[in-house]
This record gives sequence, C-alpha cells and structure tokens, in this order.
Amino acid sequence: MIFGRSERGRGPVEPVTLKILVAGGFGVGKTTLVGAVSEIKPLRTEELLSEAGRPVDDTQGVESKHTTTVAMDFGRITVRKDLVLYLFGTPGQDRFWFLWDELATGALGAVVLADTRRLEDCFAAVDYFERRSIPFVVGVNCFDGASRYPADSVRQALDLDASVPVVLCDAREKDSVKNVLIEVVEHAAATAARRRQPAVT
Repeated sequence: MIFGRSERGRGPVEPVTLKILVAGGFGVGKTTLVGAVSEIKPLRTEELLSEAGRPVDDTQGVESKHTTTVAMDFGRITVRKDLVLYLFGTPGQDRFWFLWDELATGALGAVVLADTRRLEDCFAAVDYFERRSIPFVVGVNCFDGASRYPADSVRQALDLDASVPVVLCDAREKDSVKNVLIEVVEHAAATAARRRQPAVT
C-alpha cells in the first residue's frame, strides 16, 4: 500500500503512505498500541466477550479482559511530513485468522507483539509472516509485574532469524510505540535491499 509522491516542482509533495500490521496473541496489547500512537481517533471493532465464545477463547493470563477485536483496529501516524503509516491491528483469536490475508495485502511489514508471560501466543503470528516473507519486528510488550528478559533471550525462545529485530516496548506509551514502528520501516527497507542484490554464483 505505497502511493507515489508528486514530482518535484509540480506542487506540494504528497507523503509516502505505508501499511503496517500489528499482530500477536489474544490480549497482548494490539488495540492499546494502535490507540497510543494514532493521531486520529482509532477505528476499533471491539465486542464484549460472550459466553458462547468461552470454549474457544483462551483467556488464561488475561482474565480481566472483557472485550475482543473481531475485525481490525485502524490508526494513522505521521512519522515525518513525507512519511505516513497506516496501522492495521489484527484480531488475536484463531477463529478470526481468516481475516489476516485480507489485512496483510499490500503491507510493508508488521509488528508481532509479544507478552513474555504467554510467549507461545505469538508463535502463530511469527509463522504467518515468515511463511509469507513479510518483514516483521517482534515488540515485547513490557507489562507491569511481568519478568523482563533480554532481547536475545526472547529471540532464542521464538527461534527467530538473527536479522529479525526484537524491541522491548510499552504499548501504552506513544514514543515507545513510535520507536517500534520506525524499526519496522527500517527493517523492511533493509530486507528489500537484500532481496534486490544479485545472487553470488
């Protein structure tokens, strides 16, 4: 989802707009992250958790959570006057994963948000982006009271490639989230540059 800029000397320069996904397990902070950094009122599709969903929604570790995203979250942030990011938060539960392919279309890259107390919940998102060769960054959401681990320990636990950035963050803090998003853009640009290099025979 990249739109071109107008040529120099022909009026105001239109910003480049990039699409970034925010993915991860249920209750990891995706909606919070989008809301913390968005310069517009974020679009949210949250609904109350229902009794019907209890058998399929694993709320262990997030017992206080009463709502869930059922389609997507959407927000926007201007990183520089010539660069705007559109953020699409994915639903976390297995039963809504059919939406991911639509949301991923045209994405430059992604943030996989992780909670060290339930690290296994982000395995599916990591696998999704690896299989589709979509560049991603792992953002470790540092919840209050949760144990803190070095980025290299998280990388090892997730069996990530050495090139995948792992960033500690607070999904409630705008500056912290902005740093994660900048990391995604830089990682995606570096990945694209590597892919353009001719293979050495």
